[in-house]
Amino acid sequence: MTRRLLLSYLSVTMLVLLGLEVPLGYFYARGEVSRFTGDGRHSAELLAQALEVRVERRATSDVPELVSDFIEGNGSHVLVVDATGKVLADSDEAIAVGTDLSAQPDIDAARRDRSLSTTRENRAVQGDTFTVTVPGSSGTTVRCVVRVSYPVAPVTAKIHGIWTTLALIGLGLLVAVAAIAFALAHWATGPVRALEHATAELADGSLKAPPTTSQGPPELRRLAHTFTRTATRLQHLLQAQRAFASEASHQLKTPLTALRLRLENFEPYLDPRAHDSLEEAVGEVERLGRMVHGLLALARLENSATAPEATDLDAVVADRAATWTAFAAEHHVDIMVTGDPAGRVWAVPGALEQVIETCSPTHSGSPRLAPRSRRPPGAPATNAQAGDAPAVSNSM
Repeated sequence: MTRRLLLSYLSVTMLVLLGLEVPLGYFYARGEVSRFTGDGRHSAELLAQALEVRVERRATSDVPELVSDFIEGNGSHVLVVDATGKVLADSDEAIAVGTDLSAQPDIDAARRDRSLSTTRENRAVQGDTFTVTVPGSSGTTVRCVVRVSYPVAPVTAKIHGIWTTLALIGLGLLVAVAAIAFALAHWATGPVRALEHATAELADGSLKAPPTTSQGPPELRRLAHTFTRTATRLQHLLQAQRAFASEASHQLKTPLTALRLRLENFEPYLDPRAHDSLEEAVGEVERLGRMVHGLLALARLENSATAPEATDLDAVVADRAATWTAFAAEHHVDIMVTGDPAGRVWAVPGALEQVIETCSPTHSGSPRLAPRSRRPPGAPATNAQAGDAPAVSNSM
């Protein structure tokens, strides 16, 4: 949850930064280009006016000096031609004086008193240039033409620099927002993590560390307080239920055993016709005893580990049969384990023993004790017939 909140904060911040920085960078770039082209055109026009005066006075020898002064410090390239299109001066001296350039489109347009500007590659400055061709005229008379080429690399570098600055500012803001957002998200989700931990503890059976109710947003603090109250009440109810089941089982077990013994002691003194009713009464008492024993076993299981593990069912059945042998001998009952081996099964530790001990004798496939036919008082004990032999059936 902390990560999702952090991502949401950063996404909103990034959208805001993009909405602010992209238009700012775009308008700044447009402003720089407009200022660069405007200043270049204005400077070229001023140079053309100064050169037009020199040409009008026939002081063409001053043209190279003016050109040199103009290009000093700005890295531009200047070409000056007279009214007929012949070169008067070239700042790079790449074109010889007197060369006829009247056929070039921009020179020809400027000779007709028209200014042109364009961006094109210029080998003299080794890169793209913004080229301005302006006439040096007085009224409608054009006395010279000036072509000035400004390298665009400086303004491009400046625009790239502002974009880099904006990107670094945005990155710094994102880092700052990430730190603040992480702290805020951690604070806001602290109660949720505490609730998750407390819920896991409660699911395991007990709440040892209740969630704090003094941290986080008010809504989560109230939720933690309500959860603690609910968990405390639930644990109290579960403990009361377990205590009741355990206590009731212990309290009922002894009187039920005494009642069964008293009913069995009535057998010699009852009319034989009442033996069936006595058997039914004893059976009901035994069934009630098994229910009480099962309730006690359930209470014990609820307080024990519930993780299943591999258990040898045959060994458990054999152990239970060996344990019952002494008790069964007192009641003239033989115990025999029959059925195919079951092998290993998954069961909660101790659960199989309790299931075998508390299962109903009439339950199909469960262990069962079949007592011999009752003998009259004082009659000698005899071995049970093969058909009457009691058995513990392991047919699960």
